[in-house]
Amino acid sequence: MRCPRCVQKIHLAATSCPHCGFTVEQADELFGDQDVSLQKFSDPAGAMRMKERKPMRKLMERFEKRFPQLFVSVYLGAFEEMTSIRQFGFWLLNRAAFSDVDVNRPNENGILIVVDVTAKTAGVTYGYSLLPYLDDESTFNALSAAHPYLIQGEFLQAIDHTIGKLETTLKKGWRRAKRNPEKVLGQIGQNPVARTKASLKGVREGNKISEPREKVEIGE
Repeated sequence: MRCPRCVQKIHLAATSCPHCGFTVEQADELFGDQDVSLQKFSDPAGAMRMKERKPMRKLMERFEKRFPQLFVSVYLGAFEEMTSIRQFGFWLLNRAAFSDVDVNRPNENGILIVVDVTAKTAGVTYGYSLLPYLDDESTFNALSAAHPYLIQGEFLQAIDHTIGKLETTLKKGWRRAKRNPEKVLGQIGQNPVARTKASLKGVREGNKISEPREKVEIGE
């Protein structure tokens, strides 16, 4: 995996980046140190037109039908003072308690697409369970397919192309894992920041949730 701040490679079990010293705690200092409740499609920027919201949800439902163990989440925000979408995505995937995601799909099995509707840029963050199947090249290719639509403000089409590319990559990864499971799945180790299903279930079922410190409204 790569450090969300300096983008250098680090060991999965590392509690801090050996290159720049980045830690989960530093992300918490930026955005908040408690879990955040939201739905898997959130548009606090109000960028998605009403007629596009149903097709957006259908894209996400299609993904979950094709990959029953996984889920995809989309966050559309206007990050005027955001230093790094990569850091925000890392923090949000670790802190999000998705109210409409079954606990049998933990966050480490999730893909988060964060779109900055102001800068018209996007980032993809994924849980550690997907490390054998996704990498920087595959997520870059997915975002590259979306770029022409992003710069035109066509966010539904951009997300559709991103998810479609990720689906293709995951299918290829599944086939590789089937042929050589020890080689492919051997990349997964113990994730020090991963939560258990039990704790995640407690959060999703109504524990008190704090607001993030960054001026980013979490919600639809």
